[in-house]
Amino acid sequence: MSQKIKRGGASAGRTAARQGTARKVKAARVHTGSAIDRAMAQMPFNEAQLQRVFLALILGAAVCLAWVVASLAGVPALAQTQAAMLAQKAGFQVDRVEVRGVQHLNELKIYEQVLAERNHAMTMVDLGALRSQLMQMSWVQDARVSRQLPDTLIVDIVERQPHAVLRVASAGGGDHLVLIDNTGHALEPISPSRIGGRLVLSGDGADGQVQALSRLLEAAPALEPQVMGAEWKGDRRWNLTFRTAQVLYLPEGEQEAANALVAFARMDGANRLLGGRGVAFDMRAPDRIYIRVPGHGAETAIAKGKLAQASQVAATHAASDHHAAASHAANPSPQNSSAEPQEND
Repeated sequence: MSQKIKRGGASAGRTAARQGTARKVKAARVHTGSAIDRAMAQMPFNEAQLQRVFLALILGAAVCLAWVVASLAGVPALAQTQAAMLAQKAGFQVDRVEVRGVQHLNELKIYEQVLAERNHAMTMVDLGALRSQLMQMSWVQDARVSRQLPDTLIVDIVERQPHAVLRVASAGGGDHLVLIDNTGHALEPISPSRIGGRLVLSGDGADGQVQALSRLLEAAPALEPQVMGAEWKGDRRWNLTFRTAQVLYLPEGEQEAANALVAFARMDGANRLLGGRGVAFDMRAPDRIYIRVPGHGAETAIAKGKLAQASQVAATHAASDHHAAASHAANPSPQNSSAEPQEND
């Protein structure tokens, strides 16, 4: 009986090496598995919950993909159109418009904007776009558009309030008048007959100084009702025109102008400057006031001293006259008198 001998088999070294590698792989698998188990144990959910989370993510991705494909095919737009048609058949369409809060603005301009949505389905009205259109109107400070089912659009308007009149120079010569609010925002052109008792502003850049002028006039409340015009000169200071047609030249600087106006109000209370002979009062110099009187070749300085002491001018002059009279009584020697020199602007 013959025996078959197999040659070329694995050597003992190779066999030992394979066995060592198998032991390392097994040990690594055991170690990795235990690490994953420890990590899973630290999570606030178990393996079944984790599988549900992954399933939800997969389904969400599938829904998003289906929506993109449907959008490209026009399905949502078609569905929206069908929904609008159903709403119209059910009576949910724009038939009426109600406008609230309008006093100065022409309501027809609002209806022209809103009635473009007439007979449209309520679901198809873009309220945001409609509000944006209304906000472009010069008189509208704020607007709100809402639906009142089944068939009415409600438009609530907050109007800008007219504050003054701006005199604007025209390119072809002359000028025209524009009604503005307290921020200088132009409302609409007006005729001279519509000025009424409103303050008239003029000068380049005056529309940007409306709030600064309001603060200035608030510094002298007694004079504010008597001011009918304000000219912004050289983009740096104001000339005020009173209802008596007299003009007050104020200095540069917001605080300096306010101090000068307060001092002028005090002097007017003591000396009745408004309505007097002077046609112009120049307070641009920091320590005196000049009055221009018709028939005089130059301006005459009638008061000196700091503007903060203007209210004491009359009392100071009275005290000086009393002292001079007493000195003359004590020393009756004759004295020469001379006129005070005139000071030009």
